Amino acid sequence: MVRGMDARRGIFTDFLLATAVLTRLPVGIAAPGDGMVAASCWAFPLVGAGIGFIAGLAFFAAELLGIGALPAALLAVLAGVAATGALHEDGLADTVDGFGGGTDRAAKLAIMRDSRVGAYGAIALVFSIGLRAAAIAAIGDPIHAGLALIAAHAAARGLLAPAMLLLPPAREDGLGAAAGRPSRVVAMVAVAIGGVIALGCLGPRAGTVALALAGAAVAAIAVLARRQIGGYTGDVLGAFQQIGEIVILLVAATP
Repeated sequence: MVRGMDARRGIFTDFLLATAVLTRLPVGIAAPGDGMVAASCWAFPLVGAGIGFIAGLAFFAAELLGIGALPAALLAVLAGVAATGALHEDGLADTVDGFGGGTDRAAKLAIMRDSRVGAYGAIALVFSIGLRAAAIAAIGDPIHAGLALIAAHAAARGLLAPAMLLLPPAREDGLGAAAGRPSRVVAMVAVAIGGVIALGCLGPRAGTVALALAGAAVAAIAVLARRQIGGYTGDVLGAFQQIGEIVILLVAATP
């Protein structure tokens, strides 16, 4: 057992816990609290790879039906959204609304906690869905698109663990605080798994570029989050995932 992981639960239980946190798939276990998320987040990229596979399968099936690359790409994005219950999209919208609409830290956090989506959040969702669908359609080939989706979903979630390690929770309550703080070992394992999956799916050159740019983009948003609200929330983690996924798909679509 890797040091920093809970030997009492085991690797498979950690995977189920991560699945319960990141998806709406019925795994027979409730989403954990009391710091258990942090201990299981090494498995986030593995769960992400599964979500990417579901999205890739949707793209492949749509392409077989001959409905066109862009509609097929939109269906692939929709499949990923359905698997996660729009968890990360909701986080992106709330984060952009809060950062763009709040005048101070308290106001920003209050806006982020509001379930309503404002203009900033709606625009962010349009660009998130549009950029991802356009990138998938540009890749075109179902096999390559499927591999890119697996890489993007896995690596983007692999970046969440180091963010949780390096940033403090912005609130004393809420998902961010309840998740706990992963150990360095857990964070390194998460990054390594996400990186290996991305390199395997995209190849050494494209994979390295995608990982470097996604990491830089998430780091930039993390610095912004620290300045805006003092750390991260569950919504901010969702925004990290969306930014990472978009960047990796765009790199994969680059000739």
